Amino acid sequence: MADAPQHIDFVEVKAKDIIAERQTGWAMFTRATAWGIGAIVVLLIALKLFFG
Repeated sequence: MADAPQHIDFVEVKAKDIIAERQTGWAMFTRATAWGIGAIVVLLIALKLFFG
């Protein structure tokens, strides 16, 4: 069986890169959470107004 050549480039991972990635993820999570809570509040108010 023939060997498939593989080449992997290892890049140094720095703490500031990890922190930046986590901060971006946290910002996206909190933004999505805020929009989700807002949508639920609007939906509940609409249900109360229409079916009160």
